[in-house]
Amino acid sequence: MTHFSGKTYWLVGASEGLGCALAQQLSSEGAHLILSARNADRLESLCEGLPNARALPLDVTDLTAVRAAALQIGAIDGVIYNAGAYTPMRATEWDSAAALTMCDVNFTGAMRVLGEVVPEFIASGAGDITLVGSLAGYRGLPAAIGYGASKAALVSLAETMRFDLKDTGVTVRLVNPGFIETRLTAKNDFKMPMLMQAEDAATRVLRAMTKRRFRTDFPAPFSWFMRLLAYLPDILIYRGK
Repeated sequence: MTHFSGKTYWLVGASEGLGCALAQQLSSEGAHLILSARNADRLESLCEGLPNARALPLDVTDLTAVRAAALQIGAIDGVIYNAGAYTPMRATEWDSAAALTMCDVNFTGAMRVLGEVVPEFIASGAGDITLVGSLAGYRGLPAAIGYGASKAALVSLAETMRFDLKDTGVTVRLVNPGFIETRLTAKNDFKMPMLMQAEDAATRVLRAMTKRRFRTDFPAPFSWFMRLLAYLPDILIYRGK
């Protein structure tokens, strides 16, 4: 019997990378899974190898589809929001469509999903919410138009929910990973410090989900460095710029 055995989780953003690894590890722990992402074929392929998992293809940018999905899944024990979009972009090379897509998937998509789930959790007096943010949400970084802002918004959302849901029986946690080797980070043309495999990152997320601690940043010491940047004065960050 594990912390996850017999519980039902809606994992949004499950088709590849961290989400896929999370699905596999949660399944091995005995969890029942509803797996969502846009790519139906990848979801079906993943579910074929997992007991007690079913695919629910979903575009989180479509409010009508999110509402229909929430009605279809019924009562759940927890939701994990891991949906993400990423395109490296500098302000000097602004691509509005790509920037808006990142914001719509990374942040506004979470608002749509949570808007359907949180009221049900509050009504039942129980529920578990895990938001997968990013260390990039702690400080404005070069070439992160769209991505950094959307992850910063997700961090702020999680912090607000932690305050507001304190006495409701609903657990809110924020998990901020560093670089994970995925199709998305393959777009980067720079050396990524302490690059993790998806399986390692998933293990850390599951470990965080067994605790009531609100915030988990990893990997250390890279996460310490990123948090430090958030506290440094602007004169040091932008010196010479």
